[in-house]
Amino acid sequence: MGKVTAFSWPHFVRRLGRRGGCRLRRQRFLALLSVVVLAAAALSACGDDSERAPDAKQITVWTEENLEDRMAVQKQIIADFQRRTGITVNLVGVAEDQFSQVVTSAAAAGKLPDVIGALPLAAVRELEANDLLDTETPGQIVDKLGRDTFSPRALELDTAGGKLLGVPSDGWAQLILYRKDLFEKAGLQPPDTYEALEAAAAKLNTGGIAGITLAIAPKDSFTAQSFEHVALANGCQLVDDPGNVALNSPQCVRAFEFYAKLAKDYSVKGKQDVDSTRATYFSGKAAMTIWSSFILDEMASLRKDALPTCQECRADPEWLAENTGVVTALKGPDGSAPAQYGEIVSWVVTRDAAKNSAARFVQYMMDEGYEKWIGMAPEGKFPTRKGFEDTWNKLPAGVDTKKPLAEVYPADVLDALRKSPDTFARWGIPQGQGKLVGATMGELPVPKALSGVVEGSLTPQAAAEQAKTDVETIKRGIRQ
Repeated sequence: MGKVTAFSWPHFVRRLGRRGGCRLRRQRFLALLSVVVLAAAALSACGDDSERAPDAKQITVWTEENLEDRMAVQKQIIADFQRRTGITVNLVGVAEDQFSQVVTSAAAAGKLPDVIGALPLAAVRELEANDLLDTETPGQIVDKLGRDTFSPRALELDTAGGKLLGVPSDGWAQLILYRKDLFEKAGLQPPDTYEALEAAAAKLNTGGIAGITLAIAPKDSFTAQSFEHVALANGCQLVDDPGNVALNSPQCVRAFEFYAKLAKDYSVKGKQDVDSTRATYFSGKAAMTIWSSFILDEMASLRKDALPTCQECRADPEWLAENTGVVTALKGPDGSAPAQYGEIVSWVVTRDAAKNSAARFVQYMMDEGYEKWIGMAPEGKFPTRKGFEDTWNKLPAGVDTKKPLAEVYPADVLDALRKSPDTFARWGIPQGQGKLVGATMGELPVPKALSGVVEGSLTPQAAAEQAKTDVETIKRGIRQ
């Protein structure tokens, strides 16, 4: 493996043109060309930051919410901010899978933006590692808004060395979805532990219905996310506190064994991926699946290009949503507490920012502009601030049809979703290994090893050792 110089961003590379869906399929030439064009546009937009006043009346903001409809909403929020403050905001959309290259170019040219929004946790840590962040202003913003109004776990994931690296704005969650009707008929408990999950998969794997549809495709980052969700539940970590790769721990070996058994014995055969797992569950051919919260509006038939196709869904488009239960955090036998894979995205202020003006902007986006911000996609923007619960419930979700999630899902499901950021865990982020996290998502050593267990070419122990060796190789190749 050669030098790793840029991230590959996991979940969003499969989003059907939004946050949540399928994978980007671009030729390498087109991808490189778009990076060059975007970098040039972003750099020219930033202006000369060499002597920025803290109260500059013009700031540049990059956003990874770069889709056309999302940009339109952000421009509406910004227009109101500009009217209230007199601060002009130059908004630049940046594609997430191109961010690392663009920000590297901007930093080298001394043209960093003042603020960057919708940054995943790994990207925040990469900026920290490259000394590109203002690590004082985020804490000041949070204190002014009220630290007790934020999810403690979201703040923790954005903290390093006692300092906030960014202001957590919202999050999406990996979920275990299960057919409530089938569980009730079989007398099964919700699949919130390894034991309950396996028991349900075994009992419901009959009559033309798989116990679970589970991602196993070795070249799909969705497989990595699904496995990490299960592994975190058992206390399996990518690295230990000093940063040593720990994938061969007993907790990880058990996670490899458990996931592979589910895939081999109770899932749909073949290399299931992000698209096929959703399609199988939507067709009524599986009793459970692991998917992100971006499936919620699709499951409620609010999106024409991803509609449920089960027999009951033909007469009632919301049938599957009404008969699906949701488990957020899972617990394994070796785990100290239930855990869940999830992504927190944040606002960051860069080291060269006009700090006062940047702080005013971020504070506005997290307060007066917050409802419109999370309203862009409520199924994937769980608020990290308290006090917005009722607002979030009523925000219309969907693409082709708009409807509040509260009109589809019961109150206990929505309550669990809103609280899920408090149980989010992530490999490598608390240990300051964000750059390694991004690099592993580019090369996907864990899904490759996992696939070997499912195919029978590797034992769980051998897969764990192979994954550890491959991640260590990636770690050595990262340009520090």
